[in-house]
Amino acid sequence: MGDLRQAVRALTPAERREMVARELGARHDGAARLDELYALGLTYDQVLAETRAGRWHRLGRRTIGLIGPEPSREASWCVAVWESGSGAVLDGPSSLLAAGLRSWEETVVHVSVPRGTRTRPADGVRIHHQRRMGRTLNTDPPRTAPEVAALRAAGWATSDRQALTVLAMSVQQRLILPSRLLKEWEATQRHRRGALLSEAVPLVCDGAHALGELDFARARRRHGLPEPSRQEVRRTSQGLIYLDVRFGGYAVHVEINGAQHYTGLGPVADARRRNDRTLHSDLTLEIPVLGLLIDEAGFMAQVAEALRQRGWGGRAA
Repeated sequence: MGDLRQAVRALTPAERREMVARELGARHDGAARLDELYALGLTYDQVLAETRAGRWHRLGRRTIGLIGPEPSREASWCVAVWESGSGAVLDGPSSLLAAGLRSWEETVVHVSVPRGTRTRPADGVRIHHQRRMGRTLNTDPPRTAPEVAALRAAGWATSDRQALTVLAMSVQQRLILPSRLLKEWEATQRHRRGALLSEAVPLVCDGAHALGELDFARARRRHGLPEPSRQEVRRTSQGLIYLDVRFGGYAVHVEINGAQHYTGLGPVADARRRNDRTLHSDLTLEIPVLGLLIDEAGFMAQVAEALRQRGWGGRAA
């Protein structure tokens, strides 16, 4: 250590900054821990001189910004974990984002610590004290495993729909193995949205990944319709396609269409899919996601009628 400090002391300030940028700059997207700087041989006074000159920036008690005063999203995850307290890990939506979750925005960084940990509140960071931390990954920064993070994200969501969205997206984007999610849910003793997730998690793990499919599955149960299969694979003139919902015993096929089905070339592809299913003797019905929200009873009555025409003995929805 003494030799290292001697070597660093002999460098000019510009050479020290170049060394730090080379050794630490890219590791955490421009954020560095003070102990990392000291391990490189810098002294407290040298770090202080750089921050006073405005070349480096204090991001917390333990953290220095080597690039600017506003850390990037990736750097902010590191800062939140380093500054929150011993044993801190990214959790909930922040852990999922670090794992690669796409098309999701979060205004704060969520961090979990073991219950009883002394923490340091910080702007833009929400700290959760956990009785049970669950499975964590030895990443940099550390984070909870996706199945743990998804269930907590669903609990911290601002609405039931947001909770279902983050759960469905995590499985749809293959961040989570359905078997792991189901096992984690079975081990969960208490949850803010326990009743909702008791219904939603098995559906997500059974293939109802899209939010519209979850909505349909819940509506189907409310209206007493039989159990369908989901995401069946079929070979057609367009190649392999996935059917959203199919009542195999009655050859009734239901497509749950989001907004993307009504823009660009979406209607053309959908028409081809409908024609292919009709040629294979399926009765195909379309339900826009918006339709499930504003006219659930009407659309479910149509599904029930289609099933009755194909031999189902149930009553009208």
